[in-house]
Amino acid sequence: MGVAQKVKHEIVTIVSLTLYFLAWLGFLMLLKFLLLSDFQIEFTGFSIALVGALVLAKVVLILEYVPMGEWVRSQAAWVDVTLRTSLYIFGVFVVLLLEKGFEGGHEHGSFTAALTSMFESADIYHVWLNFICLSVALLSYNILSVVRKNLGKGALLHMLLTPIPDDETTENSISKENQ
Repeated sequence: MGVAQKVKHEIVTIVSLTLYFLAWLGFLMLLKFLLLSDFQIEFTGFSIALVGALVLAKVVLILEYVPMGEWVRSQAAWVDVTLRTSLYIFGVFVVLLLEKGFEGGHEHGSFTAALTSMFESADIYHVWLNFICLSVALLSYNILSVVRKNLGKGALLHMLLTPIPDDETTENSISKENQ
């Protein structure tokens, strides 16, 4: 694979990952907008979703290169999904804490004071909401990665775009595979 192909592959990967996480963050922003609208509170966080999706995509790409070890590779796929998701979630938690610390650092005088204030204020619910939504997004991403590795690239999309076979066709193909 030449340098141009590697760059093209990296760009396609980062764009597709960004779009995936942008869909999740867009959904989260929509939920926040609808909830706050009920209380006549204006919400303006939609632009943050794009930046967050880009950062999250790059973090995931970097963390994918972290080797999980021979033991994990010899286990069932759910072990890898669980460990990778835990690693990614920990990374997201650290990034969320850093974001809140730097965001409130000027207001509270220091990074530590900003984090302390966050945990003592109602803003902690905002952090938990982001954390939970991003955790589900990361879990889904890792499950889809296992599906893609087992079925092949594009197979899941092909399966979803193909009409569902009737039960008789499915039973015949299963019985042929077992023979």
